Amino acid sequence: MSDETRKSPGKRTGWRTRRGLAATAALLLAGLAAAPVAAADGGWAGQGDRIGQAEWPGLGEPSVRGGPSARGGLLSVTPVAHHDAGQVRRFLDERGIAADPVRYGVRAYRLTYRTVDPYGKPTTATGLLTLPTGGARRLDLVSDTHGTMVKRSYAPSASEDFGRVPSYLNAGAGRAVAAPDYLGLGEGPGPHPYMDTRSSVTASVDMLRAARTAAGRLGRPLTGAVYATGFSQGGQVAMALGKALQAGADEHFRLKALAPISGPYDLEGQEMPALYDGRVNDTSGVLYISYWLTAQNRLHPLYKDPAQVFRAPYAGRVADLFDGTHEEDDVVRRLAPSVKQLLTPAFYERMRHPTGPLLAAMRAADHTCDWKPDVPVRLYAGAADTDVPIGNADSCAAQLAGHGRPVPVLDQGDVDHFGSFAVSAPQVTRWFDALSSPPGARGR
Repeated sequence: MSDETRKSPGKRTGWRTRRGLAATAALLLAGLAAAPVAAADGGWAGQGDRIGQAEWPGLGEPSVRGGPSARGGLLSVTPVAHHDAGQVRRFLDERGIAADPVRYGVRAYRLTYRTVDPYGKPTTATGLLTLPTGGARRLDLVSDTHGTMVKRSYAPSASEDFGRVPSYLNAGAGRAVAAPDYLGLGEGPGPHPYMDTRSSVTASVDMLRAARTAAGRLGRPLTGAVYATGFSQGGQVAMALGKALQAGADEHFRLKALAPISGPYDLEGQEMPALYDGRVNDTSGVLYISYWLTAQNRLHPLYKDPAQVFRAPYAGRVADLFDGTHEEDDVVRRLAPSVKQLLTPAFYERMRHPTGPLLAAMRAADHTCDWKPDVPVRLYAGAADTDVPIGNADSCAAQLAGHGRPVPVLDQGDVDHFGSFAVSAPQVTRWFDALSSPPGARGR
């Protein structure tokens, strides 16, 4: 972690520090994973330390309608972390995250499950299920959807990094947490269809189904109540997931609250224009737009030849940079210093005034706030965010209000993109605590 990051957790960390953070986290996990859970953490430790696919004969039983071959069918469970409450608090403290909501230790498992790809064809995906070591036997479930990741091994089930912060916060507070890796990340096959809302939602719903099966077999059955949150790309996914759950995506799950953080809810009206007016910084703009165009071109006919979009020499390397094996700082280092220098003049202007398939690709992601939630909703954002400007949250709030559902935008003030997450994530956990507790049982 850089000196700048140590001094102020509100400074942007993102891609610039993940390499160092991943190494630090690996050392931390190596030292902590074998430690026993303190007896004070309660008696619902389950059998997680002993369970693997070969030792779990029940894996062949149906997990949802249609059995393990259906969507959400559970294929394997792999224990990946085991920390007592003190270790969880230290993990959070070292990343500048308030740890006061944590009361229990956690056990985390990588789930491999069946889902569908963007074309509806069967595939598999992975995700992280985290359970508290104490608290109630039957658990409410938090769905946490993560932000932009280029390298597949940074996904929640694969790396003890910032992607696990919400899982450890909420599980440490006494709820189960399901954190999908999304398609093409973690140990899922193929490339990641970045910002393809539909497939992100299907992978997230199917992760909930797999989590329901796994939690039950680990002795911690789920209540069916779902509290949805997510950061950045995951904030947009959380809104879409909430919409799907309220519409009855799965009869076993009931949406209880929705708390996305700094999501790009309005590509057409906010995020793309911000690339041109300075509200998005150059480095992040280059990363996001090259990732988005490369991924979306696999789903929509945006261009036939990368040279139509990207200047030389970037056209010849951009697709390979997003194969899931590269560090984000390596991607940025090998691309142009700004969006204007990255894109051809013609495509730069086309992005400024999108039409046809390009506009359709943007609008396909811009419907996530177009509904009327029947549950409490809070939108979290930062005024100084130069990755996902706060105007995205304002647009989302306006769209929800247009459906007769005004919701608050919690402006976290002069914090950047990661700073909005660092401040908001514990607030979300406390809010979920307050909503799930009897009146007066626990403070906000």
